[in-house]
Amino acid sequence: MIYFKLPFNEKLYTTNQKPGTDHVNFYSFDGLRQLSFEGDFIEADPVQFEQVIITNESVKKDDSRFNPESKDEYLQTLQEVIEVIKENELPKIVLSRRKIFKNFNHIDYKESFKNMCQAYPNAFRYLFNDGENAWMGAFSEVLGKFNKNTHEFETMSLAGTLPVSEDWSKKEIEEQQPVSSYIRNILETYAENIEVSETYDHISGNIKHLRTDFKVTIQPEDLDTIIHELHPTPAVCGIPKDFCKKNIQQFEKFPREFYAGYIKIETDDTVQYFVNLRCAKLYQDSVHVFVGGGITTQSNPEKEWTETELKSEAVLKNLVIS
Repeated sequence: MIYFKLPFNEKLYTTNQKPGTDHVNFYSFDGLRQLSFEGDFIEADPVQFEQVIITNESVKKDDSRFNPESKDEYLQTLQEVIEVIKENELPKIVLSRRKIFKNFNHIDYKESFKNMCQAYPNAFRYLFNDGENAWMGAFSEVLGKFNKNTHEFETMSLAGTLPVSEDWSKKEIEEQQPVSSYIRNILETYAENIEVSETYDHISGNIKHLRTDFKVTIQPEDLDTIIHELHPTPAVCGIPKDFCKKNIQQFEKFPREFYAGYIKIETDDTVQYFVNLRCAKLYQDSVHVFVGGGITTQSNPEKEWTETELKSEAVLKNLVIS
């Protein structure tokens, strides 16, 4: 089963499990895994949803044997990543970690999902359990949105993170600009005229990001290729893409799985692609929260750790536990 809400839309959706169609698809960060939910997506019956019991007993036990990184381990890895960036004169590499939460007896995942929906109305919010995998997330970064009628394609450059009350520094600006350049260079291959917004603050709960919007008109047959070229963007990987992906595999203690991958949602009129950030893998006896940040030569390891702690609150503060 899967339940989800679209950004700025409080209608609850699910799929009708109709064989032969799959309009909701999850793709892993490395592109090697795809998880599809059969059927068209339909509006869920609120009464029926209230009768659904989604507790930690309804998901698998954690047999991953993963041990979370300590703060000291993560700070040491960050320092090593900064050295690689300096040696290779890279704009940025994105490093992530898992924060594993086990301090509970019981979790009501349905109520936790409701909390996330209320906390992040501008995000794509989802909860699913297919028997093998159970995940929950809420995130507002759009990899792409295509209008089948007008052929307009929209995407965004979203990078740099600070608490809402703090002012932007050189580090965040240097982190976001290469993402914008990367997206522009790809879109110029497929369109002559690109509409680009001013860079502005994008608020997400207790943190903010720098955001720039892009809009072009493309040929429908180019859509899949554009998405393939955009993913993973520098906001979740780094520049150059292949070099950074290789280093991510070397430095990160755990595989990312569906974290920093993307979700494709298709209707009769649109195809939307959401980056899977602020998410967690759910178990009976633990919650694996995925968090990360863009590392540059300006990065301070202590501040980067604090940033990941802030990002983990998107999931952890909304859990209904006992």
